[in-house]
Amino acid sequence: MDDNLRKRIEKVVKEEISIVPYDPIWPEMFKEESEFLRKKLPKKLIKRIEHFGSTAVPGLFAKPIIDILVEVTSLKKTKEEIVPILEPEEYEYFWRPAFGDSGPPYYAWFIKRNSKGKRTHHIHMVEADSQLWDRLYFRDYLKEFPQTAARYTKLKIELSKKHSKDRVKYTEEKSEFIIETTKKAKKYYTSKT
Repeated sequence: MDDNLRKRIEKVVKEEISIVPYDPIWPEMFKEESEFLRKKLPKKLIKRIEHFGSTAVPGLFAKPIIDILVEVTSLKKTKEEIVPILEPEEYEYFWRPAFGDSGPPYYAWFIKRNSKGKRTHHIHMVEADSQLWDRLYFRDYLKEFPQTAARYTKLKIELSKKHSKDRVKYTEEKSEFIIETTKKAKKYYTSKT
């Protein structure tokens, strides 16, 4: 890893974590960004676009960052065609491992910021067969089961206080809850079909 990339990663993982009450503007922020992406990016590469993560669950406390999952037909073409479009628009681009800190599978990840430098959106670009699509089961389960969403809110608030400037530790320590709930959610929703 080159020094420039290492410094960029060190900077983004140490940015402060702030958990705030649900904001009803979040779905509109998703809608505006998804419309922008559909207009700006090559149509042949973009398929479905989904709002996921905590800002997609009404009533759930969250980091005020809209997580967007974008299906692309090719990650190789994403690097070649989409990165050169979004970087000049001031999106930060990372080639990121899907799980943990290193190792495949990788995907294209972009950070969008507002005029004050605060993150507003995380855009995760993956192919149709990515396991990251299972996060939609997690989202839907939290929407359907408020008591699980409340436990998740409590966990995130505790972890954001404990690891306010360490996004890696914050993510690691909530992973078990996410993995277990996602397994339960996937079983719940796939048994209905």
